[in-house]
Amino acid sequence: MVRPERRTRGDIAAVVVIVVAVLVGAGVLWLHSDARATISETSPEPLPKPPEPAAVPPALHEAWRAPSTVTPVPVIAPPAVVTGSGNEVVGHDPMTGRVAWRYARDIPLCTIGTEWDRAVAVYRKSHNCSEVTSLRGPTGERGPQRNSDAEFGTRLLGDGTYLTATGTRSFESWRSDLVRTQQFGIPPQLKNPDNNIERPNCTYGSIAVGHERAAAVENCPGETGRITTIKTHPEDDEKPEEVFSVVLGSRDASVVAVTEKRTAVVMRDTSQLLLFDDQGRMVASHPVRLGPLTGDDNVRVESTAIGSRVYWHTGVDTIALDPVTLAPLWTVPDTLGAGTSLADRLVIPVQGGMAVVDPATGVRERVIPVDRGGYSGPVRLNSVGPVVLEQRGDTLVALR
Repeated sequence: MVRPERRTRGDIAAVVVIVVAVLVGAGVLWLHSDARATISETSPEPLPKPPEPAAVPPALHEAWRAPSTVTPVPVIAPPAVVTGSGNEVVGHDPMTGRVAWRYARDIPLCTIGTEWDRAVAVYRKSHNCSEVTSLRGPTGERGPQRNSDAEFGTRLLGDGTYLTATGTRSFESWRSDLVRTQQFGIPPQLKNPDNNIERPNCTYGSIAVGHERAAAVENCPGETGRITTIKTHPEDDEKPEEVFSVVLGSRDASVVAVTEKRTAVVMRDTSQLLLFDDQGRMVASHPVRLGPLTGDDNVRVESTAIGSRVYWHTGVDTIALDPVTLAPLWTVPDTLGAGTSLADRLVIPVQGGMAVVDPATGVRERVIPVDRGGYSGPVRLNSVGPVVLEQRGDTLVALR
């Protein structure tokens, strides 16, 4: 048998030093790790789905409220109502406001969006909004995560299949596992020198999504505004796939909505809504009444999609757009927001209340009084079951 090697006190001391160094290093890594800096409190039982209302109630009263500084519109990850402030994302029972789950990091939130029945929270680092986490609505359990190149002020826009993060220099889209499917523009952390786009020096002042399309108003050197529509999932994810791109003749423009065959653009200097087909040809023009621009997003976001319908708040009026052609169908004047569905009706915020509207005709049937406590700014709506949610500035208010 081979005689074992003799161990000296020096050998033992060296081993002890190595073990201590490894433990200390592991401890330092853990102290500074994302895992230690993350709080994830999930719900032990999935949140129940709230009952669907049979009709619009005769009255709406405040049921609960919560601060939510990073949600530009009320966020629902069914069935949870999701709020976010500081560094914390909170999932609420929509009926009572009870906190069912929470998620927090040691870095501040940029924004929260929703798609695939999940809340998607974006956190900021020093140079951009790069840390993305998805959270399942019923329990708050973590789903897919990713790092992104999203800019400060980004907003997340869902088209039913893909989620797009807005930006003034670049915007990108993700599929349900948060793998990026397209990136348009020049991101802050440049990897591909020209990013395979034809106009690398443009900025984007407005973005809309729909039907696996994203449309943007580009402001390019030497041009007077341009509307470009791309696919959110091109064949080659390293090369944007344009549907069309045409010069508008004005920089004072915003993209309102996009479908598979149409793109709607509002020209603010002439108060006209222009409709383009998928070849970039202008096929119609409609006069509209416009209000002042509002919002703190890094680009202008215009319309709200509810199911197969598109509603646009112009700043003063709410206009229903045909879901195929995007032509205006009807207008409700003097409103505070686009509206949301409740039972078989559309409810639209107005001064002092909520207008109940027939979604087929736009006929205003009645107004339900709502006490907003002196708040007079824009009101963004959403709904879940019998609960109507109002985003009033930095506060989310639930009405029943």
